[in-house]
Amino acid sequence: MSFQRFVRSRGRLKSDLRWSRFAAATLFHVSQSELCSSLLVAMPQLADPNFHHAVILVVHHDETSTFGLVLNREVELSVRDLCESLEFAWNGGTSVEVAWGGPVESHTGWLLFQDDLDTEIEDEGISRLDGELCFAGSMSVLQQLAERPPQDLRVFLGYAGWGMGQLESELAQGAWVIAPLSSDVVFDVPVDEMWDHVLREMKIDPATLIATAGVH
Repeated sequence: MSFQRFVRSRGRLKSDLRWSRFAAATLFHVSQSELCSSLLVAMPQLADPNFHHAVILVVHHDETSTFGLVLNREVELSVRDLCESLEFAWNGGTSVEVAWGGPVESHTGWLLFQDDLDTEIEDEGISRLDGELCFAGSMSVLQQLAERPPQDLRVFLGYAGWGMGQLESELAQGAWVIAPLSSDVVFDVPVDEMWDHVLREMKIDPATLIATAGVH
């Protein structure tokens, strides 16, 4: 249900043709816990450099695991190059960049897009997260979207994952603040401004945050 792994060789992209199927049954029937379709905003006391000032969309959460996508990181790869390496055309803009979804299984690919009147995609692998916001991880959906890309589309490699009780523990320690989801954050806010933007929308001044436990 995910894209292929990519490596750079002599300036060109290659694929090792290896596929991964991460929890397909679970993700295609997205859990509706209170954390799903919310944003995790990293606090200064979070020591992991992977998540410094990260804003993460929670796609799936239950008592055993959590799956999320980092919204404010990019990789040095355009969506056009990604599609060409998979041997199909990208008919969108040349400047659209692939995002870094997280440090787990960086060879897996994921999609977020708005289901509008011009998006005529039918696939059982699509889950609706909030309103018109959709999530998918299948090659067939990417191929269909690449033919006529919607205005609001993001492509990710990798994801952020937590095991049983791990995220709850980090929340209790004040490592994350939970923020409401909005499509503007996902698709319109520049990645280098997103952390500040989400905090200020919650009436939190980023300059006042310090590294201490107990932020909820």
